Amino acid sequence: MEIDKGTIQGHNMTVVETDGHYVEPFVVKNLFIYSGETYSVLIKADQDPSRNYWASSKVVSRNSTTPNGLAILNYYLNHPKRTPPTVPPTGPLWNDVEARVNQSVNIKARQGYILPPPQTSNRVIVMLNTQNTINGHVHWSINNHAFNENSLSYGYDFANYDIYSVANNTNATSSDFIYRLKFNSTVDIILQYANTMTKNNSETHPWHLHGHDFWVMGYGTDKFNMSTDPKKYNLVNPIMKNTVAVQPYEWTALRFRADNPGVWAFHCHIEPHFYMGMGLAFEEGIDKVGRLPSSIMGWGETKSLPP
Repeated sequence: MEIDKGTIQGHNMTVVETDGHYVEPFVVKNLFIYSGETYSVLIKADQDPSRNYWASSKVVSRNSTTPNGLAILNYYLNHPKRTPPTVPPTGPLWNDVEARVNQSVNIKARQGYILPPPQTSNRVIVMLNTQNTINGHVHWSINNHAFNENSLSYGYDFANYDIYSVANNTNATSSDFIYRLKFNSTVDIILQYANTMTKNNSETHPWHLHGHDFWVMGYGTDKFNMSTDPKKYNLVNPIMKNTVAVQPYEWTALRFRADNPGVWAFHCHIEPHFYMGMGLAFEEGIDKVGRLPSSIMGWGETKSLPP
C-alpha cells in the first residue's frame, strides 16, 4: 500500500498531532496517511443521530484495484452494525498529487510545543532516489546504491542527472551504504525523486528515520537547486516527524541533530522497497555506546572496525 486516505462521511476531521508532535489544528475532509505515519484527529458528532455513517480508507498514489476499506461510525442508540443509508464516499482521485502536497506543506508546528530548528546545518546530503537494474534484478537505489551488506563503491552525478528520463544508471551497485555523522552535528537531508525504469513514471514514497525525529524544512517541485531552494525553508515553525513523504519528481528537505549514539536505519517505509534497496544507515557517536557485546555492535562492514 502506498498511501491510505481516510474519510469519515459527513464529518470534518481536525488534525492536532502527527508522529508524536502537536501541530496547529487544521480541518480536512480527507486525511492522507503515509506508511509509518501517525495522526490524531478530533471529530464532532453533530450530524443526524438517527443513522450511522461510513468511515472509508482508500489506496492512492497507485492505480490500485484494492477495494476501499470500510467501517461504521455508530451514533448511539442505532445498532453498531446498522448499515448507513447512503453509499460510501469514494474519496479523491488516486493520482491527485496536488491534494497530497497541499496537506504536507500546510502542516505547521503548534507554537510553544516544538523548538525551532537550528538555523544552519553542518552537513548537507542530497539523496537521489532512482530505480535500477543490478545483476538482472530491479532495485531501488540512493545515489546509485541499493542497500545490502556488500562492498561499497560510489558513482553518480546529481548536477547533470535528468530526473524526468529513464536513465541507464549503468554504474549502479549495491553496498552497505553507511553515512558517518559527527556526533551532535546538524544534518540536512534532501530526498529527490526521479523517473523510474518506466517512461513518464515517478512514485510517492514515505521515508522513516530510526532513533531520531527531524524537522521538515520544505518541499519543492522539479530538481533541488542548492543555491536557491534552501532560501525557501521554513525555519520558524516546521513540524517535527519521524516519517515524511516525497512526491513524484519532487524533493523534500529535512534537518536533524545527530545526537543519539548508534547506527540508525533510514529507509522507505514500504517494506518491499526497503528490501529492494531503498535505504541506508547513519552512524554517530559509536564511541559513546558503551561496552556492549560485539555481536550487536556495528552495521555491515562497521562490525570489523576497531572501537
